[in-house]
Amino acid sequence: MFRKIVVLVIGVMIVGCSSALTLKAAIGVGAWDALAQTGSSVTSIEVGTVGMCFNFLCILIQIIVLRKKFKIIQFLQIPVSILLGVIINFMLYQIYDNFTVTEYWINVFLLVLGYIISAFSVGMVMVLDIVTFALEGACMAISKISGKKFHVLRQGVDIISVILVVIIVFVTGVPLAIREGTIIGVLLFGPMMGIFMRLQKPVFQKLNLIDYN
Repeated sequence: MFRKIVVLVIGVMIVGCSSALTLKAAIGVGAWDALAQTGSSVTSIEVGTVGMCFNFLCILIQIIVLRKKFKIIQFLQIPVSILLGVIINFMLYQIYDNFTVTEYWINVFLLVLGYIISAFSVGMVMVLDIVTFALEGACMAISKISGKKFHVLRQGVDIISVILVVIIVFVTGVPLAIREGTIIGVLLFGPMMGIFMRLQKPVFQKLNLIDYN
């Protein structure tokens, strides 16, 4: 289990670095991240911290919905959420802030690179299957209780996030975080994660990090 936890931590750290990279590209991010970025723009709170708060809310939803069915291991979502938020803040405001991007094609390159790295690292976490990310955990919890399909609920969260972002932007005038990069992410992230997971699974099995099926 110790080795699996180490790989989990590495995976989450890479997710944080890649998420910060897509934010640095500044040409649009996924709907959930866009909501966190918009919340950051309105409150002046660092985006990783806003995302951390959103994740805590998702964990609370799981506890309320599942009650005794909420597995103890899923409390690992708390340190995972904290680590993810801290890494995003550190990379975005301390490391990536040291360079300025002026060419649009470089922004696109950074975004695509960020999505590819994110797909790889999220795939690692999913293949390990120790703990889920908080948002997906909340959708899975509601799915179990309501009977609604997971992907429908997850897509519903994205739709609600987009609506909230548009409303907040309209009311406050902060920059719109949903742009062409959002569309690129929709087209690129899912398929890339599927490819990486298929490649990672036999490797993790050989390393005895997951069981053979």
